[in-house]
Amino acid sequence: MYDSKENTQGGIIVDYLDRLSRFVVDTSCDDLSEEAIMAVRNVTLDTVGAIIAGSHESENADFAQTMSKRSGPGTATILGHGLTAEPMMATLVNSTAGVALEMDEGNRFGGGHPAIHTLPGALAVAEEMGASGRSFIEAVLVGYEVESRIGGATKARDNVHSHGHWGAVGTAAAVAKLRGHSANDVRSIINLAASMSPANTWTTAFKGATIRNLYPGRSGFHGILADHLHACGFTGLDDAPSDVFGTIIGESFDTDAVVNGLGGEYRIQQNYFKLHACCRYNHPVLDAVMQATASSDFQTDEVEAVDVSVPSMLQGMLGEYPENMLAAKFNVPYAVAAALVHRRTDITVFRPQVIGEQDVRSIADRVNVSIDPTLAISGAIPLTTATIRLKDGQRLSAETRLVRGDYGNRIPQDELVEKFSFLTGEILGHVCAEDVISAVSDLENLNDIRALTEILG
Repeated sequence: MYDSKENTQGGIIVDYLDRLSRFVVDTSCDDLSEEAIMAVRNVTLDTVGAIIAGSHESENADFAQTMSKRSGPGTATILGHGLTAEPMMATLVNSTAGVALEMDEGNRFGGGHPAIHTLPGALAVAEEMGASGRSFIEAVLVGYEVESRIGGATKARDNVHSHGHWGAVGTAAAVAKLRGHSANDVRSIINLAASMSPANTWTTAFKGATIRNLYPGRSGFHGILADHLHACGFTGLDDAPSDVFGTIIGESFDTDAVVNGLGGEYRIQQNYFKLHACCRYNHPVLDAVMQATASSDFQTDEVEAVDVSVPSMLQGMLGEYPENMLAAKFNVPYAVAAALVHRRTDITVFRPQVIGEQDVRSIADRVNVSIDPTLAISGAIPLTTATIRLKDGQRLSAETRLVRGDYGNRIPQDELVEKFSFLTGEILGHVCAEDVISAVSDLENLNDIRALTEILG
């Protein structure tokens, strides 16, 4: 376990970046618990599923073709297309596809969505190297940890989106681990990556501009690029995360928070898996709404109004009725209305044809969202409530604190597998999807990660 304060080793001051870099170097699959390895397997399956599912959105399919044609040596797989590209290009395409449907995992302790920012780059470089499954596990785990911790230590500015900012350092750490770099080199590569972190706002998500989906892809590209820049002799700041995340992207950056508890339970073990195909800010509301409707078979025209109380909310998620799929995923009234009309919250209810349904629009107009800060202090985890008022006077109410699929409220393993099969079955074919599930379940025993990537094309 690493403490947070600076200390000295042989008269040399060791700061948070030294400790983080040493953690990257020292982490070994031999020392990981079965629970930690299982967490990496689960995150791998879930993230690969999100990428493949999003890969056939029209813009992503065209992007895959474009990047494959314009790429150099095709040493890394573009998932879902049977195409290859240079690892930076493959990462750009795969990470972009992975957020298109809003099904990628995340972490409420920091870093937004660490896996989609870290795993694609690790997979692409590991494939090019012919790395073992164990080496891949190590890379994903340390990359995830670095990103989550640096993200969690950043007090982001209000309109800073959770995508893109910390991804470059996560991918950089993962790639540095695969390359077998020293702690000093890891530190240098993290610093180079941090200085390439983009500044991305929430506005594109609220408006449904799909350039927003490039944020994780671009950061993964930069994470791999940082390793190449280091090899070329480029230099970075001595503490680039503090410079970038403490002055531009964030209002402050807490270096102590980066390493507090480092070496304990890994962040990848503390993640959440998405069961609703939309922004995480919708999920407590949707859990409550689905609970409230579970024991009733009322019809849509019987609904008078829906009252939702949340401890906080991004104002952009309470905006006008969405005009497209991405905007719908970042709109609370729409998400609630679609859930009530269709009694489901998967990718099908955020498609344009559902957005155009008059029943959904009508209910959305009657969703009232109130922000009650006292709900945030009502327990260790904030409370969210939902009440469906019917025209006959009935009130159907429910509340939620910890969303299903989150750390502390885990779903059964077979439900995670079912999610993967649902998202990928039509694209991969059910036989191939089962082969992927089998390969990931044996990840630590793969002699070459290409045993997995060759069936992801």
